[in-house]
Amino acid sequence: MSVEELLPLISGGLTKSITKEQILSPNIELGHLKRIDKVFNKGIHYYLDPKSPDISKDASIFFRKPKFDVELSLGARKIVNHFEEFKISLSIIAELSDIKFERVLPVFNLNSSPKNVAIEIRKLINAEFKDKPKDFLTELIKKLAEKNILVFEFVETWNKKERANIDGFFLKPNVIVLKRQQISFKREVFTLAHELGHYLLDEEEIDQIDYQDLANQNISKIENWCNEFAYYFLSGQFEKVIESIDNSTAQNDYNIDLIQTISEKTHLSRIAIFTKLLLLNKISPANYKKVKESFEEDFRIKSEELRKQRELDKQNGINSGGSTPMPIKSPLLVSTIQTAFYEGVINEYEFCKKLNIKPDKIDSFLYESSN
Repeated sequence: MSVEELLPLISGGLTKSITKEQILSPNIELGHLKRIDKVFNKGIHYYLDPKSPDISKDASIFFRKPKFDVELSLGARKIVNHFEEFKISLSIIAELSDIKFERVLPVFNLNSSPKNVAIEIRKLINAEFKDKPKDFLTELIKKLAEKNILVFEFVETWNKKERANIDGFFLKPNVIVLKRQQISFKREVFTLAHELGHYLLDEEEIDQIDYQDLANQNISKIENWCNEFAYYFLSGQFEKVIESIDNSTAQNDYNIDLIQTISEKTHLSRIAIFTKLLLLNKISPANYKKVKESFEEDFRIKSEELRKQRELDKQNGINSGGSTPMPIKSPLLVSTIQTAFYEGVINEYEFCKKLNIKPDKIDSFLYESSN
């Protein structure tokens, strides 16, 4: 973050804005420091440390990669930074516990066919298909854990002010992070497959997924490859079925029932399938726009109904805080933290903190983890 970006954030509500000179001088007012900490959430002690912050490439993706495909919001940058720090912390714990995250899946390049790679990786991962998208997502996370790939979710509450404008990202060497899509798990499944593509190319990126990019020839070669990989990875045997679909028009109701069935059997969203049909010239741009707008309106109505229900619950004194979804925990994370605990590398407090569980759950959690 540049100083020019920081100043408006810390000057909010003040009649006189904080200046560059005031925060870069040898002495800084405590009030200004507290405002800075509201942005970075490090704690005042962090700024009193005489040691300069680590700006090596190992410390952050922001030092390894100067530009991303999306203009990151402050909320997004905070999320990425959080998981970068968590990754470093976990790697230290793993090293002290003599755990090695050896790469199992091969590395490919842009000359590799995303379709052929998808076929190969489907066989290597061998994930059991589940009818419910969330269950299938959990299965994929479990299978990737077996290949030493850590998958994390981050959850944004509905009333969060600083929202992250990203769907997922890949951090070297083996970390994939997804935004929990409580209303659309199929979107999250696609994001996971897309980020797996980045892992296979060994190319870091922070992504905002747009299904229209399946038919967009102006995106980068890497993003196009990852989108193609994700599509073929999820479509599997239904890829040929999709290619054989008759042209989607108003006369045949845009094949909506067939596409709904394919969506249920692959966990590709309906709009992802329609976008592929657009690329295959199986639906006109005008009809594609109509279908897309219809889906977006349905999604908007569903989201608005949920928002109104939350507001109504709040007015009626109903505490909806307990409904905040819990992130899916990767078995690789659990086993790593469990081993570190047994080896004496971390204590009970750190065990609970790393897995985000309450202290009174530690015994049953350890028992369940060991089974």
